[in-house]
Amino acid sequence: MIKYQLVCEKDHEFAGWFQSSGAFDAQVKRNLLDCPTCGSTDVRKAIMAPNVATRDVDVTPMRAARAPGPGADPRAVAVHAEMVKAMRELRRKVEENAEYVGPRFAEEARRIHYKETEEKGIYGEATLADAKALAEEGIEFMPLPVLPEDHN
Repeated sequence: MIKYQLVCEKDHEFAGWFQSSGAFDAQVKRNLLDCPTCGSTDVRKAIMAPNVATRDVDVTPMRAARAPGPGADPRAVAVHAEMVKAMRELRRKVEENAEYVGPRFAEEARRIHYKETEEKGIYGEATLADAKALAEEGIEFMPLPVLPEDHN
């Protein structure tokens, strides 16, 4: 799954999850994406910085999904609530079905990738440098979604 930050022709920003970059392209081509605020189907990817949770200072911290402001389109409020619900469910499933390896995430991901240990789901923390190195080695990973309650 890939999360893209999206923007419509009226500069409303929102996020979307896609099976792949090709899936995003296909949906845009068929006008299947619309802005939850105004309904525009003129949607494109916004400029994004990589989001990597770290145990050190996080250079590009992920932001929790923010609720639409007062007076927002009711569709935007409903879409936001559904997205937060889906993110909670995704994180819950990962935490229930994968092993927490803490700061050893990069090391364990490599061992699994290079078949030095059994294949299994893991989650934990990685430094920005570790995440970049994993990506350069072709090791697939993704950050867990940051939820609104994570900042309380």
